[in-house]
Amino acid sequence: MCGCGRRQPQSPIGPAPSRNSISQVVSPPTLKAEGEDIRPQHYAFLVSEDEFDAIYGRIRERGMQHWADPRGSRPGEINHNDGGRGVYFQDPGGHYLEILTRPYGSGAG
Repeated sequence: MCGCGRRQPQSPIGPAPSRNSISQVVSPPTLKAEGEDIRPQHYAFLVSEDEFDAIYGRIRERGMQHWADPRGSRPGEINHNDGGRGVYFQDPGGHYLEILTRPYGSGAG
């Protein structure tokens, strides 16, 4: 979805390489006992305005549900938090993904 390359084995927590300027920090999933469900995780990606347009365009082209807020109370919308743009959606495994163009707490909005 984001055009990221595959992560090469390295330390359990660290930046994942990408083919573009997308930044992502990856931590290992929580280990689970046999028979337990995997708990959904949240992954946020700080992207450029052009990358947001491309990713959001793919979300819409594929008819994916998306929300302006993490609670899902604003379906089909994006937010303008901190003077940027952001949107939440889920991957096929049920993990919550977020793309945003401004870091949390970086500006007005």
